[in-house]
Amino acid sequence: MLKKTILKPGRVRRINGGFSFIPHRFLSEGFLAALSQQELVLYFFLILVSDRNGVSYYRYDAICSLLKMTIGDYIEARDGLIEKDLLSFDGTVFQVLSLPVKVSEKAVPKEDAARVMQLITESLGEVSHAR
Repeated sequence: MLKKTILKPGRVRRINGGFSFIPHRFLSEGFLAALSQQELVLYFFLILVSDRNGVSYYRYDAICSLLKMTIGDYIEARDGLIEKDLLSFDGTVFQVLSLPVKVSEKAVPKEDAARVMQLITESLGEVSHAR
């Protein structure tokens, strides 16, 4: 058996200030493998910015800017995490959920600001291409 040793004792990670963690089940039970790259980036971001209850209030435009993600990629990633029962979203507030027994599907949320913006942008693009 491989003996684990701390390579830099002065640099051991500790929880200071914020509170973020990812349970080992995320890797060992296949949740990591079940996520697309965009879902994974959004999931990790929401874990980093959430409080001890998994709650955060970041707006879609700030998330897209920070993660260098298009609004379409954001919506697809967000909805994918909701379908996999890893995330709850009420249109304003996110909650990273405790891991479910297994990856399952849930309904996609109702219209929200990001989805409305995407629809407007797409429809305006179609109008300008039609001319």
